[in-house]
Amino acid sequence: MGNPKLSHLCATKRIMRYVKGTLDYGILFSSNCAAKKYNALGYSDSDWCGDKSDRKSTTGYVFFYGDAPILWSSKKEQVIALSSCEVEYIAAAMVVCQAQWLDNIFW
Repeated sequence: MGNPKLSHLCATKRIMRYVKGTLDYGILFSSNCAAKKYNALGYSDSDWCGDKSDRKSTTGYVFFYGDAPILWSSKKEQVIALSSCEVEYIAAAMVVCQAQWLDNIFW
């Protein structure tokens, strides 16, 4: 804000074009969503040694509220897991952290 450059203007215009083009997209919640008591439900998965060049695993998760996905992620791990059990533990730990964060937001 103190020293804007032309690259900042270009980035802002690109974001605004993206937002304009995606106005019709969204996550739909049913009309009786308020009447029902939903719980957030999360799933995780991992791919042990998915990248053969550096032997790093990929983990991902998705959380649903009712039928709508509300939070998701997929990323390559920073560490090299030595077993499939270890990479599943890493994925589970990541999901638990996100579940606690969601718990703090919802309640």
